[in-house]
Amino acid sequence: MSEGASTVPRVQSIMAELSVIQGDITKLNVDAIVNAANSTLLGGGGVDGAIHAAAGPDLLAECRKLDGCPTGEARLTRGYRLPAKHVIHTVGPIWRGGDAKEAQLLANCYRNTLELAAQNDIHSIAFPAISTGVYGYPPEAAAEIALRTTRETTAGLPKIQSVVFVAFQAQAYTILEAALDRTGG
Repeated sequence: MSEGASTVPRVQSIMAELSVIQGDITKLNVDAIVNAANSTLLGGGGVDGAIHAAAGPDLLAECRKLDGCPTGEARLTRGYRLPAKHVIHTVGPIWRGGDAKEAQLLANCYRNTLELAAQNDIHSIAFPAISTGVYGYPPEAAAEIALRTTRETTAGLPKIQSVVFVAFQAQAYTILEAALDRTGG
C-alpha cells in the first residue's frame, strides 16, 4: 500500500432490485412469498386461499400456533410444499374511505414484512397487491404505497436483494408497472 493511502474500507450502498411480473405467486422460487392474509391467518379467499392450498395442510397447522396477526404486522412460517422456503403473512387494512389510517397501515405491512425478512436472512421476496382485492383498497394508491415504502425500507436493509411485485391479473400488472416507473423504475 502506498504511503498516505487510506486503510478505511469503501462501503457501497446496495439497493434491492425491484420488479413487477404477472403470474402466480405460489409458483415463484424465491426465499419468501408474502401472503395477504386475514387476521386469523387460517386461510381465506384470493391469494390467501391459493397460498394455503399450494403449501398444504402443514401451513395451516403452523398458522394455528401463531394466534393471529394484527393489521399492519407480519408473521413468518415455513413454505412447506411451495417453491419458496418461507411465507410471510401480513394483514392489510380494509379500505374505509381513507380516513382510518389505511395508508399508514398498508405501509406498515410492507415495512414490517421487509424487516422480518431481513431478520431471518431472506434475500428475495415476492409480494401480491396487498388489500386491493376484497379489502377494497384503490389499486393505484396501494401500488404507490407499496413501491415507495419498499424503496425506502430496503435502502436500510442490504440483506434484501430482490423484491418482486406479483400481479395475478393484467390490470393489476399495468398498475404496478406504472407505479414502479413513477417511483424510479
